[in-house]
Amino acid sequence: MRRPPPRTLRGQLTAGLVALLALACLGVGITTALALRGFLLGRLDDQLSASGGRFAASLEHEARPDADNRADTRGQAESTLGARLLNGRVTQAAVVDDATDRHLRLTDGDRHTLAAVPADGHGRSVRLSTLGAYRVTAVYGDDQDILITGLPLHPVEETVHRLEAVEAALFGAALVVTGIAGAVWVRVSLRPLQRVTARAAEVAGLPLASGEIAMPGPLPDTDPRTEVGQVGTALNHMLGHVEDALTRRQASEERLRQFAADASHELRTPVANIRGHAESALRHPGTVPGEVHHALERIDAESQRMTRLVDDLLLLARLDAGRPLEHEPVDLTLLILNATDDARAAGPGHHWVLDLPEEPVTVPGDAHRLQQAIGNLLANARTHTPPGTEVTITLAADPADVSVSVSDDGPGIPEELQSEVFGRFVRADHARSRSTGSTGLGLSIVHAVITAHDGIITLDSSPGRTTFRLTLPRR
Repeated sequence: MRRPPPRTLRGQLTAGLVALLALACLGVGITTALALRGFLLGRLDDQLSASGGRFAASLEHEARPDADNRADTRGQAESTLGARLLNGRVTQAAVVDDATDRHLRLTDGDRHTLAAVPADGHGRSVRLSTLGAYRVTAVYGDDQDILITGLPLHPVEETVHRLEAVEAALFGAALVVTGIAGAVWVRVSLRPLQRVTARAAEVAGLPLASGEIAMPGPLPDTDPRTEVGQVGTALNHMLGHVEDALTRRQASEERLRQFAADASHELRTPVANIRGHAESALRHPGTVPGEVHHALERIDAESQRMTRLVDDLLLLARLDAGRPLEHEPVDLTLLILNATDDARAAGPGHHWVLDLPEEPVTVPGDAHRLQQAIGNLLANARTHTPPGTEVTITLAADPADVSVSVSDDGPGIPEELQSEVFGRFVRADHARSRSTGSTGLGLSIVHAVITAHDGIITLDSSPGRTTFRLTLPRR
């Protein structure tokens, strides 16, 4: 299995450093090996030039009965090759062996190879099947023949291979040492960047969406002369801007909450007065024209709706401000039974199904607010689904937490609205019917109440099935 390349900056820098050094070592090794081979071949060419073809010329004595049949091997190195060509054909060939000549039986391929060597006195490398690699030169003799002298290339190749082995060992050790030292050096050099990453991760883990946030302090020792220092300086500036923006946002939210609380509180009295006057006028014993009576009924109904809206806004303002709730044992089983009875009375056209454990389930919390949250979920299911819809309320408990699920088989909530369903003044206008009297604050109150109890609320909705699930801790 192929190992994936390093993805961290430290791994990439270390791998790049080792790769560059490996390329440099490869270049040096190839250059030195070629230079040494060229030098040694030059030395062989000098020896071949110094011999002057004397050994090859002495081979023609075999063809002259009046001459000494022994070849001239004086001053010739062992394994020196001598060959004589006449009319393009090899007539004699021998090699020096223990200061004597040893005749060769050349193959047709070797004869063709030797015949192809030009007689210009320059050294050339050839490979003979009977002898191996040789360096040869060819010159013209006195009898219009061609004299070839050669020396074996084995010592040159052995020396070059030995150099390559030594270089491979040295360069390999250098790469290992450089890789270890480079990794340590890169790690030390990138230590400020690790602090930047840790600080960024710390900020990313903060709940920046709401509430007052205590931002971490700036990074110390940021040198603007280095790239890492510049990143640290930029992060410090960004954290400063973010902290300033969060402070301004928090102040704005506090002013908005205070305004909502003050406005809701101040509106309660005039709304109550309007409602009281409307009810008093409706109870007047005298004759009231029909149009006036209808107008008074509408004033009374809208004043009741405004009263609920003011109460909801005031509750949200208090929860946003972090007002402490009661922390007493709450019997969720009894609470669900009462809320379902109220919902059944308000929506007799729906089918209400209870799935409760046999034993009562209790959680610590504020009974009134939890009753309001569950009542809002049931009212939401009743209001936004047609008559005949089945609504199931399920209570489940384990040692750690308790969950309350409210499910219906209505038309569902549009997917694009599900992420905003717990927002304020949000209504599912497209998929669910919009009944009169809805303020659009019911689910936002449920979310605020459950969050204040350190719980969570989730939504799972599709056509034909919608489930709201509340999860509350038991401790």
